[in-house]
Amino acid sequence: MALKSYEEMRKVDVRPYCDKRDGMYYLNWAKCIKLLHENGAECVYFDPIPDERTGSSLRMSRAVFMDKNGISNRCYETRIKVVIDDNVYEMQTPVTNGSNPVRDNSMNQQRVWNSMCRAFVKCVAIHTGLGFELWLKEEGNNEMSIPSTLEKPASQAKIKTLKNLCVSHGIDGDAWVCGNGKTWETLTEVEAAKMLGEIKDRYGDD
Repeated sequence: MALKSYEEMRKVDVRPYCDKRDGMYYLNWAKCIKLLHENGAECVYFDPIPDERTGSSLRMSRAVFMDKNGISNRCYETRIKVVIDDNVYEMQTPVTNGSNPVRDNSMNQQRVWNSMCRAFVKCVAIHTGLGFELWLKEEGNNEMSIPSTLEKPASQAKIKTLKNLCVSHGIDGDAWVCGNGKTWETLTEVEAAKMLGEIKDRYGDD
């Protein structure tokens, strides 16, 4: 028995199997495997792909960033191999604490494991359709309706404001930007506006 088609898998209602956090539904990796088996898959698993330089399942940027307290930080990611019957995929994803980057002094094995599990469920959604609607909603919530004219480099004034707010709230701005695959120099108006909005929502800044 083969796994059902992408169209059929996308129609599977995964919500009864999901946990809810911060108003969003999340599919647990074990329940994801269970649903794949129930819909025709026979062999399903995922393994970490170790970093070629270190042999560790945790990947990190070579660049080190220092926060205002002198604490070092890097950008962290994991990469996994996903096997579904005869198909083999790879997925890489950042290690985060919710929507925030993980600091050096708060990194632990559980967060590494959570990152790999999230990568697995996302990989399954992309390639089989199972749970894909959950990701559509999550990505939709992460996007802001901002005019396309703002798709240009963030102004120095906006970056300065953003950096000052990060410092005042003890946020490692360098790690935050790096965790989104950016630098202060490549940050766009859209991205800067989103970051400022998140700070405002959390801390009430104007």
